[in-house]
Amino acid sequence: MESKIGQKRYWNPLKSTVEGVPNQLVISHEQPGIMPTAHWHAQVEINYVFSGTVDYQMQGHCVHLDAGDLCLFWGGLPHQVLDTSENAMFIAIHLPLVHFFRLRLPADIQQRLMRGATLLAAEHDEGDDRSFARWSDYLRSDDPVKVSHAIDELLLRIERIQFDRYNLLDAATTDTAPSEAPDRQSFQNIGEICFYIAENFRHDIDSSAIASSVDIHPKYAMSVFKKSTGMTLNEYVSLLRLSYAQALLLRGDVNVLQVAMDSGFGSLSAFNSSFRKLAGMSPSDYRRSIRDRHGGQC
Repeated sequence: MESKIGQKRYWNPLKSTVEGVPNQLVISHEQPGIMPTAHWHAQVEINYVFSGTVDYQMQGHCVHLDAGDLCLFWGGLPHQVLDTSENAMFIAIHLPLVHFFRLRLPADIQQRLMRGATLLAAEHDEGDDRSFARWSDYLRSDDPVKVSHAIDELLLRIERIQFDRYNLLDAATTDTAPSEAPDRQSFQNIGEICFYIAENFRHDIDSSAIASSVDIHPKYAMSVFKKSTGMTLNEYVSLLRLSYAQALLLRGDVNVLQVAMDSGFGSLSAFNSSFRKLAGMSPSDYRRSIRDRHGGQC
């Protein structure tokens, strides 16, 4: 059982599944859990709050969500639920990145989201309660047609945010000229790149193999991916490996070297360096911190 803080739910990282399946859609329709530590995953996350309040610590900014609030953020940067009300209930939909590039959002919004911003709808839609409840049922069904239909409707709902008032929250303190927006063909290429990487990140892949899978030149693949996501191809591959490694560290007693190898890192030193850069601590310290909080279980 997951522990409680009063009537508040306490997130148990040992039961979290999203980190280990970067190419899958994961949905949580429940009371949000207060998180003792930040986590990250390689999906875009959509939150809708049915009741109560939820407070997040994002990368460089905080987000407060009330009942009826809808937000979207890139889960690849560490984020943490700091607090909730006792009556909080929400839905968290984790979409593989390939779906993000189906969204017809203005280029500046897409680029800021991939760099860590949170898109928050500033106007409530009275139909969202019913819609998100239906999408929850469809997405958790075994019917692929219902799942596809729910994703299509969900993406349209996110696109509609741009036509009403919205807030784009991030830690930016200086004005930066937006880079040139990729065209729709480029976004399609990026989606195919993300799919290929998600299927192959545990293997030894490079920019040539990635570009070849989409039938484009490696230099073009690197350029358009960086322009659209703020990440290099290598950084994205590393992120998926780190997300998968995070899941392995939370389960069982697999040694850190084995975690590094199983996640696709070529060496323990490369794994330690990448993990520390993202999490702020070594893989061993991360697992130890989780064990200490959860009675030695991990």
